[in-house]
Amino acid sequence: MIGIVVKNAQIAFVAIAVAGLLFSVAQPREVVAQSAAASGADLYKRKCSSCHTMAANKIGPSHKGVFGRKAGLVTGYAYSPALKKSGIVWNDKTLDQWLLGPQKMVKGSKMYLAVPNAAERTAIIGYLKSPAAK
Repeated sequence: MIGIVVKNAQIAFVAIAVAGLLFSVAQPREVVAQSAAASGADLYKRKCSSCHTMAANKIGPSHKGVFGRKAGLVTGYAYSPALKKSGIVWNDKTLDQWLLGPQKMVKGSKMYLAVPNAAERTAIIGYLKSPAAK
C-alpha cells in the first residue's frame, strides 16, 4: 500500500513539473519577440547609440529601416567607398557578420567596433528588425 501511495505521489509530482515546464516554455512567439526586441533595444542603446540613432545620422548613419536595405544608401551620410561598393543587403546573416567584425567583412569601412557576443548580436539584430526600427 505504501509503495502505491509513493508511486502515485511521484507520478503527480512529475505531472505537475511537466505542466509547469510546458506553461513556462509555451509563450506566444510575439511575446518572445517583444522580449528579445526589448533587450535588443537596451543593448542598442548601450553599444550603438554613441554613433547611431534611428532618427538621424550621427558619426554613423541612421538605422531607421536598415533591415532589408542595401548598404550605403542613407541620404546625407558620407559612407566609405568600400561600403558603397560592397553590394551588401542588410539581413540576419549580413548584420551578424558585420557586427562580428566590420573590417573583416568590408575592409576600409568606417566602422571598427564589434560585438563579439553572439547572443548580444542576435538581440541587436532583433531590435533592428522590430517595428521600433522601421
